[in-house]
Amino acid sequence: MVSATSVEASRSRSKKVCVIGAGPSGLVSARELRKEGHKVVVMEQNDDVGGQWLYQPNVEEEDPLGRSSVSTNGALKIHSSIYSSLRLTSPREIMGYSDFPFLAKKGRDMRRFPGHKELWLYLKDFSEAFGVREMIRFNVRVEFVGEEENVEENVRRWIVRSREKLSGKVIEEFFDAVVVATGHYSHPRLPTIKGMDTWKRKQIHSHVYRVPDPFRNEVVVVVGNSMSGQDISMELVEVAKEVHLSSKSLEISSGLSKVLSKHPNLLLHPQIESLEDDGRVIFVDGTWVVADTILYCTGYSYKFPFLESKGRVEVDDDRVGPLFEHTFPPCLSPFLSFVGIPRKLIGFPFFEAQAKWIAQVLSGKSSLPSSDQMLQSVADFYRSRDLAGVPKHNTHDIANFEYCDKYADYVGFPHLEEWRKLLCLSALNNSQENLETYRDSWDDHELLQEALQSSHFTNLNS
Repeated sequence: MVSATSVEASRSRSKKVCVIGAGPSGLVSARELRKEGHKVVVMEQNDDVGGQWLYQPNVEEEDPLGRSSVSTNGALKIHSSIYSSLRLTSPREIMGYSDFPFLAKKGRDMRRFPGHKELWLYLKDFSEAFGVREMIRFNVRVEFVGEEENVEENVRRWIVRSREKLSGKVIEEFFDAVVVATGHYSHPRLPTIKGMDTWKRKQIHSHVYRVPDPFRNEVVVVVGNSMSGQDISMELVEVAKEVHLSSKSLEISSGLSKVLSKHPNLLLHPQIESLEDDGRVIFVDGTWVVADTILYCTGYSYKFPFLESKGRVEVDDDRVGPLFEHTFPPCLSPFLSFVGIPRKLIGFPFFEAQAKWIAQVLSGKSSLPSSDQMLQSVADFYRSRDLAGVPKHNTHDIANFEYCDKYADYVGFPHLEEWRKLLCLSALNNSQENLETYRDSWDDHELLQEALQSSHFTNLNS
């Protein structure tokens, strides 16, 4: 699929490309696009790089449930959903881009599972090392992306309308291609619970959770047994009167079982049946508790409030589609693409492979199947997910090393190293057994040595 097109020929097909977002997927997209000779403009709504990893402590102006308002064109005021104490759930060694390892640096957070600030600093280092920062316009919010009307046949241009947050100035520009890299951990996904809209006590989504102090001496119901739900529950249990963790399944890991047995004020419940006017939270097994606060750790939805695709890209119960290999809308490819849609994989190397593919398709080095073939591929993928019993809203939850390798083959990108896969699985298994301590107590020393002796870490000057 990759041809031997020369660099000169590649540059003759240079495109003017808008990348939306300067988080992990947007930064690497900008780098790869420029490598292929494209002219790149990155638009970032915040004042620095990092996307989700740019911690935003002040959330007072955000709706507690993260419901976007019409006045902001469906866009939230706060992008980051990171809370103050958050640490990585994977060891730093597996996180880095292929040619820029996530090294421990003296004077910074040198832990293998560092806090969120350390990953943000890594992204800053990356953007400076590769000259990405100079391509970014900060404090610019994209309000509209749509195709130009009445263009010549085989010529497709995109209108991008953005607003400078500080001056309010609106700028309208034309681009040959747009890469959407806005992430997937910003727009809260909320459950539908009887009485939720009329319950008079405090309800918030974890999107606006930052520190435990506001919940001191409260009775808190945490909805959702995800990693963030467990993390936040373990933090709240130190200050709250009681923490009630509501989970879809009562079959839990031995790690969570150990935590529950250690903290008598942390209790496990099934899903919520209803919320009552007197403050009661009634669970489906008939038990109930009078709560001060309900904290929803129920995940996030994909939203692109700026995109006008005339129905050719839609979000249906968090299935973004149709997207060929989670990247190209068949009817708009390759001039509209998405980076960072898949979840539950080793993200940075995957985003890098996506970015390389997009850059090479736009320059002509790589080609895509026909629109019909891509649509058929998407239909086959949906069918396979349905047959496997995967809910529609989990369409993009990959959790599959083999898929990452198959994807890399599209662009001649190296497969995930075996040590990355094994370190990832080791951390996952350790978290299942030792939920409270796995980030600071690990026994993967042999794997770690193998990783550190790999070319990823030893070819730093090549």
